[in-house]
Amino acid sequence: MMPNVRDIEGSIWVEISVRTLLALIFIELEGATPFTRKIQPDELWLYKNPRSDSYVPTNVLWPLVFVTPTAVILLVFLLQKDKTDVSQAILGCSLGLSLNGVFTNIMKLIVGRPRPDFFWRCFPDGEVNPELKCTGEESVIIEGRKSFPSGHSSFSFVSMGFIAFYLAGKLHIFNSIGRGKSWRLCAFLLPLSVALAVALSRTCDYHHHWQDVLCGSLLGISISYLCYRQYYPSLTSIHSHRPYAAITPHLELETVHSSQSSVQNEEQIKWI
Repeated sequence: MMPNVRDIEGSIWVEISVRTLLALIFIELEGATPFTRKIQPDELWLYKNPRSDSYVPTNVLWPLVFVTPTAVILLVFLLQKDKTDVSQAILGCSLGLSLNGVFTNIMKLIVGRPRPDFFWRCFPDGEVNPELKCTGEESVIIEGRKSFPSGHSSFSFVSMGFIAFYLAGKLHIFNSIGRGKSWRLCAFLLPLSVALAVALSRTCDYHHHWQDVLCGSLLGISISYLCYRQYYPSLTSIHSHRPYAAITPHLELETVHSSQSSVQNEEQIKWI
């Protein structure tokens, strides 16, 4: 049975409310104080890397992770004129971004791992006191205790990962229709390469340990695939280019026809 217009509108508002709530939780967690993990004197060398500016600052990261997927989805809409697809793609991507933000910040606050440059955040003058009590600026110290996992890595992979899965579905990269065409595979790998470059940059500017980057990347790509599959079928399906909302009525109709045929066959067998 097809849902009526009122049910669809109500569902959309529920989806928007969920994402708004997740966004508010993310913003609230951004200002929270992480767990103060005790640092032993013999492990200070882990946090003595020099402080440096981010190779990918936040004013570059946010447009990358929000504008890029939106632009790709709108480009596909201009080519296909499919309103159902564009709405489902935006819902999937926005859910991934908001969930990733909440999970990343919760993990940062609970773990409280110091960044590789934490020593200089804690002791700007390089003078260490016996109690290892930080003498630096409080906000800088708090930010220095949010190393695990890497937010740049998780956000870049949840965003670029969704683009990669979205393009893979549209181009049928992993099923018999589009398999074996190298340019399609390159289109799938391109956004993942961008995400990988952003993630690796966080070890080059000494803002994260390699474990932070690895776990952040795995978190982002996992959430992106989870959210993609909420709205789109498997990449190996011949229907991978269409969202569930567009293909479900057709699949239900095929199931009904198949069931009717089975019943007719059984009746013929019984009659014989």
